[in-house]
Amino acid sequence: MIGTENWATQVQKMWKRTRRLGGRLLLAGVLACATMLAAAGATEPETHQPVKCPGEYGGHLQGLDVDGQGFVYWSMTVAIVKTNADGELVCRVDAPSHQGDLTCREGWVYVAVNLGLFNDPEERADSWVYVYDAADLSLLEKHPLGDVVYGAGGIAHDGEHFLVVGGLPDDRQVNHVYEYDEGFRLLAHHEIASGHTHLGIQTATFADGHWWFGCYGRPPQLLKVDRDFQMAGRYTFDASLGVAPLGDGRFLLGRGKCTDGTCQGWAVVGHSDAESGLRLDD
Repeated sequence: MIGTENWATQVQKMWKRTRRLGGRLLLAGVLACATMLAAAGATEPETHQPVKCPGEYGGHLQGLDVDGQGFVYWSMTVAIVKTNADGELVCRVDAPSHQGDLTCREGWVYVAVNLGLFNDPEERADSWVYVYDAADLSLLEKHPLGDVVYGAGGIAHDGEHFLVVGGLPDDRQVNHVYEYDEGFRLLAHHEIASGHTHLGIQTATFADGHWWFGCYGRPPQLLKVDRDFQMAGRYTFDASLGVAPLGDGRFLLGRGKCTDGTCQGWAVVGHSDAESGLRLDD
């Protein structure tokens, strides 16, 4: 498990991975990530406390996830960041805008990416999934998603399939979600009878037998959808900057702010609630 080996072992593993990927990682970058990994370490807290994504970025927080090994992964629009559970930096890589919400699965980090237009009725999006190595955030793969015509903005996994969410033109009353297999072959296109949500769906996760979708709006909206993609609830709650399950009905929820062109992100802890969908911990 990451964090239980010494840093020299981590460097050796990362260097072998670099060679296997045909030199796509520079050795200097590998050593930098390994050094930060050794300094930050991994923790296994009994409960996740509020945590900050260190640094300032040229885009706001788009989403986050945890890997069950004490690490948090953040998408800051133009960068992917890995921290430990205390918010100490492990790795950071710059990436083209727009990096959206992400999900971590079996040692890989999957990010929904749109290089074109969002929410465009003429469907001029350029949607992708970028796949990063969770250990050092080296870019491993890119998968085009031509089906996601309003812009890929978020991704999640339910243990069987990936689900990609994204934008929505102003005059549309159903949200679109796209179901993929492990090779990102389209399995189904689902329409969610949610009513209009501002700019579609921003974040996604699967927990407690349901999909949870965070949406912008004034006020922000939270959608809860069952496995058959039927609406189970629409709530006034802000999960639009990130939502990740911690187990036992608890979630890590993204928060952020932008000032003078730079943005910061952090996360707080909440729990499921029958009346409000989710509620912040006291």
